[in-house]
Amino acid sequence: MRHDVFIAGFGGQGVLLAGNILGQAAIIEGKNVSFFPSYGVEKRGGAAMCTVVIADDEVGSPVIGSPSVAVILNQASFDKFFAKVKTGGLCIVNGSLVDVPAGLRSDITVVTIPMNDIAVELGDPRMVNMVALGAYAARTGAVSLQSLEDALKETLPERNHRFIPANVKAIAAGAGFGG
Repeated sequence: MRHDVFIAGFGGQGVLLAGNILGQAAIIEGKNVSFFPSYGVEKRGGAAMCTVVIADDEVGSPVIGSPSVAVILNQASFDKFFAKVKTGGLCIVNGSLVDVPAGLRSDITVVTIPMNDIAVELGDPRMVNMVALGAYAARTGAVSLQSLEDALKETLPERNHRFIPANVKAIAAGAGFGG
C-alpha cells in the first residue's frame, strides 16, 4: 500500500498543518510516512504546499513529480499544479476559490468541493484545511477519520485542544460531501 498526496494553497489556509496531521494519523495507524513542507517567504498569502507519502513499506524520497492525489485550495495552485496529477489520479479542488473549466482533463477524477463555504457554514472560515483532510481521507482510504481525530490531539498544542470538536466536525463535513 502506498498513498501520495500533494496539498497546495496559500499561507494561512493551514496547508502545512493539514499535511502534518495527515502524517501523524498515518503514524498512529502504524504506517511509514514522509512529510515534506514548502512555503514562500511571505508570512500570509504566499505559496504553501506539502507532500505526504504514506506506505506500509519504507518511504524513499518525499519528492513527487506527479502525485496520485492533489488537494488544491486556491486558483494559483490549481493553475500551477493541476497538470502534474498522475493519469488515473484524483484532484480534490476547493470550488469556493477555484474555477475548474469543464473537460480540462479526462484522464483523472476531479472532485470539486466548496470548502470555504462549508467552513463558513460550520462557523469558522479557518477550517478549510480540515474539510480538505476529511475529503481526502474519505475518498482515498489512506487514513481513517478516527486517526485524523486522534492526530489532532497529538499535533495541536494543548492550548488549542478546545478547537478539536470543531475540527472533527469540519473533517466529517469534508468526508461526507457528495461532490
